[in-house]
Order: sequence, then structure tokens, then C-alpha cells
Amino acid sequence: MAVAAPYPSPMVVAVWEWQDELGTWHPYSANVCNYIEQQFMNQKGQRFGLGSLSSSIPLGQADPTLAPYIIDLPSWTQFRQDTGTMRSVRRHLYPQHSAPGRGIVWEWLNDDSSWTAYEMSVCEYLEQQFSRATQRVDLSPLGYNYEVDCATYTQVNKTSSYRRRVQRRQGPPYPVTAVIAVPGHAGMACSCHQCLANSGSGPVNNRYRHSMTHLPAYVPPQPAHRTAPMGTYTGYAPYSKPSLSGARSAPRLNVANPWSMVTPVMGVVPVYPSSLPHLVPQRPPPGPTAAKISSFPGLPVNVPTSVPNNVSSSAPAIVPNVPVQMPKPSKVQQALADAESREPEHVLQTYSEELKTPPDEDCIICMEKLSTTSGYSDVIESKKIGPDTVGRLVKCSHAFHLLCVLAMYRTGNKDGSLQCPSCKTIYGEKTGTQPKGKMEFAVFKASLPGHEDCGTIEIIYNIPRGIQGPEHPNPGKPFTARGFPRHCYLPDNAQGRKVLELLKVAWKRRLIFTVGTSSTTGETDTVVWNEIHHKTEMGHNVTGHGYPDPNYLDNVLAELAAQGVTEDCLVQ
Repeated sequence: MAVAAPYPSPMVVAVWEWQDELGTWHPYSANVCNYIEQQFMNQKGQRFGLGSLSSSIPLGQADPTLAPYIIDLPSWTQFRQDTGTMRSVRRHLYPQHSAPGRGIVWEWLNDDSSWTAYEMSVCEYLEQQFSRATQRVDLSPLGYNYEVDCATYTQVNKTSSYRRRVQRRQGPPYPVTAVIAVPGHAGMACSCHQCLANSGSGPVNNRYRHSMTHLPAYVPPQPAHRTAPMGTYTGYAPYSKPSLSGARSAPRLNVANPWSMVTPVMGVVPVYPSSLPHLVPQRPPPGPTAAKISSFPGLPVNVPTSVPNNVSSSAPAIVPNVPVQMPKPSKVQQALADAESREPEHVLQTYSEELKTPPDEDCIICMEKLSTTSGYSDVIESKKIGPDTVGRLVKCSHAFHLLCVLAMYRTGNKDGSLQCPSCKTIYGEKTGTQPKGKMEFAVFKASLPGHEDCGTIEIIYNIPRGIQGPEHPNPGKPFTARGFPRHCYLPDNAQGRKVLELLKVAWKRRLIFTVGTSSTTGETDTVVWNEIHHKTEMGHNVTGHGYPDPNYLDNVLAELAAQGVTEDCLVQ
């Protein structure tokens, strides 16, 4: 649907601000606001059928020192990755000739000798009074108990008389945008909460409810200096699971790429099949005997009934070359076979063996003696496994009540795999509860700290919000997906590329993320990391999730192995 032509309208200046714990608003710098505004206009363009949509804005791409921070547009919130702190953000529009339009910012001196910008509305008010040669400016009308002396550049607390230095700084102007009517709506939108709910201009303070905060025109984003990632990975293993409780989370969210100006040199991620293909015999070589061909079950063999005159009757019959095809199971048969392979008793029979004489030790699942009845005998029943049956897992030989192992499996993912609760050995292919999404990657020439001899692999994970499935903690309930897309980094060397390939396998098996409770924010029913650590910083190790870290690659390989993802998974 075409977008209606905009009405002639003035250009305005957009300023984005965040709110601290005391309720004070702080403007982002002009270059950061310019980046935020471009991303915001992308979202507005998507709403009207233009541009691309990103539900979060990683601020590290505009300023590496802000790498810990992400703006979540749907909730108008700023997140800090390392602490999980959440702050409100807002967007205000000002006339083009205003203080932010001319790049003028007023600041006050902190106790740590750093300069802090006033709320932009205060900057604009101070600049207006300054241009009128007003010496003493009372900030009470704006809700602040201060007076600013423009002659001596001091701020005075009107109650305590405490003085601080202030300064008027000239910097780059804030981003300019156009104001038009919303397609399908007459005129401009005001900034009241109802209008903002429809226009997406964000929450505002009541005293600015009818300031010039209109829905801006769509401005096509500037061409990106970084080519979009070329690799896309979306494969999933076949999956059917019951509800899962007790999901865990790790205190990490994504951090943006401070090297966004560097052009990637390559990036291809193959989309792996959901399962390895069945091996089928290839066409036999010319002239095999009938006996050799018939060794493939179900293959029709066309043997000549007569021998040509020029061929000795003692010569072996020549069988025409025919394509060899194994009969494929029907979808129903395959589904039945997959369901049977995940049946609890079948899984136990596959990966354990019964012991006639129980060892003299405790079952670490129920903490009862193996020579006594299982502690789960009063809550779980099985027609095939008795309450006092003891068995051991075939690879690690750890012994348990088999009824306890059955109870453990039934309360888990029910994916046909087992994990020894003692040594964590995995039997079968472990899968997780990661929601659907997309995994991309790109390779850059820029180096990571500690890996200056090679380039960088950037991985981008993107998972949208959605509804929880039967495998999640609260089936049917919505889940949130904060801080996506999430950017992660690996060195582009042999070990880093190996980790990348294993992460592809982990993504296919739905092991990298899960739905649970964030240990940093306490938010429930949200997408969280799942036991595989990622480096989310590239140029500055601000949050501790960056480089240099000489042990990281070895550690993440160990974490992947703990999830059953090893180099053996790469052999096809």
C-alpha cells in the first residue's frame, strides 16, 4: 500500500533522553541521538510498509562506551547488560532554531569533576534566557529548586545555597526530521498519552503534554557502512516436548558492535537439515551380478530370460543398470518411530541395564539406599519398572533406581535423551526449549583484543516475542524477548571458526536460549541465555563479557560439550 504524500511541514529536531532513579532526564549526545533516530525512523517506516524493523537499538554501535546499553523500543526502556538496570527513555521534538538544533548544551559540574547535561528542556530554557541577557534564571517553573547565574556560570540550590559550576557548550547539532500527518489521519498528532500510544512517540512528562511532539515523516535510513550479515541459520531439529519448569538464565544480554564502520569480507552459514539424511545405496556399478543386486532388500531385479546368440550360456547374465532406491517410511511411520524413541521406558531400555545386585550406595536422585525402594515409588508408576529395580547407565556406569531415572526423564524435556545426574554424560541428542528465531554471522577485518593476528566473527541472534509452547514454563502465555538482536564475537581463527560451527549445531538443537526468569532483572517469561557463555563486547571490555580473555574459547568448548555438542557433531 503506497504511503500518502506528506503535507508541507517544518523540519524539527529530535532529542532522546533517559531517566535516572531520581526521575531526572538526561539527553544522549547528538551523535547517539542521530543513530537512535535513524533506527526509530526505520521502525516507523516498517509500520507504514517501508524500511526494516528492529525492536531494540544497541547504543554501542553509536558510541563504544555505551556498549552495555540497549534501548527496547516496544517498552521505551534502556537496559544495561551487566547489571540489568532498566531506565525509561523518551523522545522530544524541538524547533530547528532551538538550542539542540544549534548544538548548544548546558551542563553542570558533578562531584567527580565530570560534566552532566541538563534535561534538554532546561537547556532550551536556559538558552532562551541567555539570549535575552537574563543574568539570574530561576528553574522553578521547570520543577527544579535551582537558580542559574549566567554571568558567573554557577548553579545555586535555593534551599541550601550550595553552588556548582555550569557551562554552555557548543557541540554538533541534534538530528533533524520532518513533521507530517499520520497516513489516514488529518493534521498533526499532539503529544498526549493517547496520541502517543498511536504514534509511537513514547511517554512524556505531563508538563509537556501539548508541546510540539508530532509524528515525524518517514526518512529512509542512511546507507549502512557495514554490509548486512550474509549468513542466515534457521534450522531446527524435530521437536515435541511437554512443559518444562525450572528454566535457568544467565545474566547476559547482547552488546552492540562498536566496529560497525568496518566492512565484512565474507559470511556464509549453511542451513543444516533438521536431521541427517538417511543413507541410501548409490547406483551399482555397471554389470553386477543378480545376487549382488538382490542384497538390497525390496529392490526389483530385472534378469534377462534369454541369452543372446553371441554370448556363451556359461557367461554371467548381464543385469541392466537400475536406480537403487530404499523404500522410505511414510510420515506416519516416521512419526510413530520418533514417538516410540522418546517413550520413557524405551529411553531407559536403550541407555541403561538392570543390575541384579544393587551396589551399597545411595541413589543420588532420591537419596535413598539402592538396596531399598525408590523414593519416587509413591508418586510415579510404571508397568515395566518396579519400585526397587536398580540399573546403571551403559557409558558412565553410574547406578540409580530406574524408577528415579524415569521420574527425572518425565519431568525433563522428553526429547529421547538422558543426562547422567552424577557426571553429566549425555545419552542421545540433547535439545532445548529455545524459541524460533534467526542466527546470522559476518566476518570483519577488525581484530579483537588479544587476537590481533586475525579478523573477527560477529554472530547476530534475533528472537521475536511470542507465545510459549508446551515445552516452556507457562504454555499459552506470552513471553518477551528483550535486547534482540544480540551481537556476539569470536576471533576469526581456527578455534574461533570451530566454536562457530558448534554454535550452529547448538542453535539447531535449541540450546543457546530458553524461556525463563532473568537473574538480572527478575523478569519472568522472557528469553534468557542458557548455560553457553558468549562474548558480547568487541572493542571495550566494559561489562566483563569482552576480550581479552585467553581462556574463553576453551571454556566455551567445554560448555558446549556439557550440552552434548562436540566435534563429533560436525562429522557427517
